[in-house]
Amino acid sequence: MSRKPISVVKSRLHQNCSELINPINDTHSLNDTTWCSWSPFDKDDYKELLGAVDNAFLVAYAIGMFISGIFGERLPLRYYLSAGMLLSGLFTALFGLGYFWNIHVLWYFVLIQICNGLVQTTGWPSVVACVGNWFGKGKRGFIMGIWNSHTSVGNILGSLIAGLWVNSQWGLSFIVPGIITGAMGIFTFLFLIEYPEDVDCTPPQHHGGLDDSQESPQDPGNSSYSHRESSMEAAASCSKEPCPEPAAISFLGALKIPGVIEFSLCLLFAKLVSYTFLYWLPLYIFNVAHFGAKEAGDLSTLFDVGGIIGGITAGLVSDYINGRATTCCVMLILAAPVMFLYNSLGQNGITSSIVMLIICGALVNGPYALITTAVSADLGTHESLKGNAKALSTVTAIIDGTGSIGAALGPLLAGLISPTGWNNVFYMLISADILACLLLCRLVYKEILAWKASLSRGRGSESRSPPATSKSSEPSGGEAVMCGFLLSFLKTRKSYDIIT
Repeated sequence: MSRKPISVVKSRLHQNCSELINPINDTHSLNDTTWCSWSPFDKDDYKELLGAVDNAFLVAYAIGMFISGIFGERLPLRYYLSAGMLLSGLFTALFGLGYFWNIHVLWYFVLIQICNGLVQTTGWPSVVACVGNWFGKGKRGFIMGIWNSHTSVGNILGSLIAGLWVNSQWGLSFIVPGIITGAMGIFTFLFLIEYPEDVDCTPPQHHGGLDDSQESPQDPGNSSYSHRESSMEAAASCSKEPCPEPAAISFLGALKIPGVIEFSLCLLFAKLVSYTFLYWLPLYIFNVAHFGAKEAGDLSTLFDVGGIIGGITAGLVSDYINGRATTCCVMLILAAPVMFLYNSLGQNGITSSIVMLIICGALVNGPYALITTAVSADLGTHESLKGNAKALSTVTAIIDGTGSIGAALGPLLAGLISPTGWNNVFYMLISADILACLLLCRLVYKEILAWKASLSRGRGSESRSPPATSKSSEPSGGEAVMCGFLLSFLKTRKSYDIIT
């Protein structure tokens, strides 16, 4: 919500003033068509200046993200996240106060955006770590897909709030989101619960499915049971005597987790595409479709509506097929022609523009949402870490930090390329989308092999099992009673051990 207003206000910082009435006491000449623009963005190089403001935030965010994850593992997440939200609200409001303080120097806006980018790095590693602590791998994609819709909801709110004051006092387009962000920081400080154990809830199962290839082929069903038993025994032992706190993982150690490098580089290009739309879509609609500043900002929210649909769909499908990389790859493949069609046909009418924006948002933001949430949580609780979930914040920071490099490059390239024509901007976005897809090829191949192995194991177990008979395959009444009694006794004893 605090990042989106700049994309809406861009069209107000530099606009064609020839159709507006020049104030009586104004000193501008009659031939000046930029008298209503905001200096220093009233010059011909305004796109480069606006791109510099965007990149001040994004470069600072990318650099700070690699450091933020390390602090996030060593500090209480509730304090860390709350402080970051309060500071984010402060710097967002300071950007808007430049309007009321009548500031017209570029360095002020650049400096505020640098500070804002640094403090906002406290957010993503912390929130993904908190949600990852609460939900296991089984339904993580779907749950985090729903949860991740908050990013698109924030974009929508940021656009709508900024649109209320963009044509009058555009400073309020930043001050109001800043106040709301700071207030939510206080709310987070009062109510955030970092771990299920803090409220006597059982920690989730972080492993399972096709990724856990160490299952015993003789008895695959016992693997998940043994995992549950071991976790219950660990909880019981920790309740009786204090357990040592697991050590935080190093930066290089996090890079050695299988899949971290591939998904990080893929996110670099996927986030390049997503953030280019985030920062330049309202201006593109304003220039190409010739809508007003408020209407262009409102219409751009449909891209985020599609992002909500895409994020939830990506999470649900990846859970069902147990293939995060494959889901991302398919959506990236489909996104390339859809972006081409949107640029070619999307402005022919309001209906086609609405439909294409929603579809484009779903396919562009779906992989981005999946990688920054469920994939980050999966890799941060990877089985190679042997139950040490302290890596979650660092892994999330590495993946999102690498993606933030692409987020910084996208708007910068768009600012440099757009003077040559918007078609070239879309060619750049399509190329980045294809590169993101290619980087996942090895992981997709591994997932396909895992599916084949799972199917062959299933067929093998069916062929080895004896033919079912009416009586021999079922236990007798005495055996069933004894089995039920033993299972009930074991469960009761285990629960008693955990409670005591």
